Amino acid sequence: MPEAGRYKLDLQLFGGDKTEKPTGKRRSDARKKGQVAKSAELSGSIVLFSALISLITFGSYMRERLMTLYTDVFQNRLLMEVTSDNVINMFNEFGLQILMLLAPLLIITLIAALVVNYAEVGFLYTTAGITPKFSKLNPISGFKNIFSMKAFVEFLKSVFKLLIVAYLVYSALWGEIDNIATLTHVDAESAFRYAAKMTMNLGIKIASFLLVLAVFDYIYQKFQHEKSLKMSKQEIKDEYKNQEGDPLIKGKIKAAQRKMAMMRMMQEVPNADVIITNPTHFAVALKYDGKTMEAPQIIAKGQDYVALRIRELAKEHGVMTMENKPLARALFQRAEIGDVVPQDLFQAVAEVLAYVYKLKGKRN
Repeated sequence: MPEAGRYKLDLQLFGGDKTEKPTGKRRSDARKKGQVAKSAELSGSIVLFSALISLITFGSYMRERLMTLYTDVFQNRLLMEVTSDNVINMFNEFGLQILMLLAPLLIITLIAALVVNYAEVGFLYTTAGITPKFSKLNPISGFKNIFSMKAFVEFLKSVFKLLIVAYLVYSALWGEIDNIATLTHVDAESAFRYAAKMTMNLGIKIASFLLVLAVFDYIYQKFQHEKSLKMSKQEIKDEYKNQEGDPLIKGKIKAAQRKMAMMRMMQEVPNADVIITNPTHFAVALKYDGKTMEAPQIIAKGQDYVALRIRELAKEHGVMTMENKPLARALFQRAEIGDVVPQDLFQAVAEVLAYVYKLKGKRN
């Protein structure tokens, strides 16, 4: 029970804490600005992992290409005549060979980078992130960014990565210290194979650790992104007003539209052939022209005060009024202004119109 004389207030009504989930428009606007949940650690670790896998898979292919390129220099290029054409052709051939050597690595890492980025944020093209902003040159804002919570978290993450990677390298080298000491007794190819194998094993361990860390970093980035998008109740109200318009203004517009529609409807009453009444609650104005209409049409209708106004206009302009409670109620409830009379009411309306024409001396 609250203490006597005290009342609870929702501070969000005064623009307080942002505790509401973001709206679809808020998410869409943030995405257009390039503000999405994205972890640089995840894409980096995936690219590193894919590069190591490509080296393991296509290592023999790349080694053969490298040896071919290396031996070509000693077998065919040492005695080559140095001319501009020969040098250009040599560099063109070497460039093509190097490109073919690196093609598996480049293609696999490119595909991995595209896949992981698409999985994170989907297809996104925006220039908002690269548009220059002079506010970024503000030294006070820069100082605040350096000592912000986000910068502190990134610093701790970098230190943690450095310590773990250093430990993995140290443990790998320490575990192989005896084998490393024996490399002086083996040939160059065996030493190269051993170093390559140890490097790949160490790279797989580091990449695995970075991948696990990247998953947690992505979860954290998604949490931070959702937190940054949260809105206060006042912001949601303001957004609704901007999208749908101020309710007060919309109400005034609708009232003006109703008033104009009422005026147009009242202008049609003098053109009616008959006004069918309830007699006081409903009034329906009917018009029929056999040359242009297939059935009688409702040109005005109203209830209570509007019905009274229709009857007054009919009296002023000499339009006949007839009392028929069931028919007036049925026409009012089942048809709108501009509609023709419902088919099952044709007979009743025809009898009324025939009587009106008879009294006016007209012939159907």
